[in-house]
Amino acid sequence: MPWLDILGWAGSALLVVSVMQTRILRLRLLNLAATIALLIFNWGLGIWSMVAMNAVLAALNVFYIAKLQRERRAGSTAYEVLSVDSDDTYLTHFLRRQARDIASFNPGLTGSVAAGAAAYLIQHGNETVGIVVVRDAGGGDAQVELDYVTPPYRDLSPGEFVYRESNLFARKGFRRILTPPGMLAPYYARLGFTRDGDHWVLAVREPSPAA
Repeated sequence: MPWLDILGWAGSALLVVSVMQTRILRLRLLNLAATIALLIFNWGLGIWSMVAMNAVLAALNVFYIAKLQRERRAGSTAYEVLSVDSDDTYLTHFLRRQARDIASFNPGLTGSVAAGAAAYLIQHGNETVGIVVVRDAGGGDAQVELDYVTPPYRDLSPGEFVYRESNLFARKGFRRILTPPGMLAPYYARLGFTRDGDHWVLAVREPSPAA
């Protein structure tokens, strides 16, 4: 049956593509599609052991996708923002290890934190998933020098937690956030930023009473 052969090949191709992903959520979604396709393919051939295996894998993918989505909605409990010194050893190590990927989004960035800038690590449990470097530009403006999230977490909105939920900027007395100029593939529009020339701007909300 040609349609069954096509489904088998498509499922196998999706499976290969899924394990090549660096983003956790995208990997799970593609893997789920692959296991469903292969489940139907093996059902059509009557290979019940493979049907059972793909059914279990599909269920596991659904479980982990739901877990990731819950964490995405519960940013205030999933992430933490930790202040570190600009010359902190771990910060320097992180910047060096991620230098190539950082440069792909921030061309011309030196890879070090300038004196006077404030650096913050974004933590998910014990894992560092990103970094934000901010400079006081005066007049209540916070100039973001670096905004970086590691590939596995780019679909999981740690940036939404930093800019919309953490109250980080409000506690520091800032009224506006200015993003790095010329940043490639910015994601700020969906966080409520508005474009202003070569950068984006967000008005800082007042801190919540619990902050």
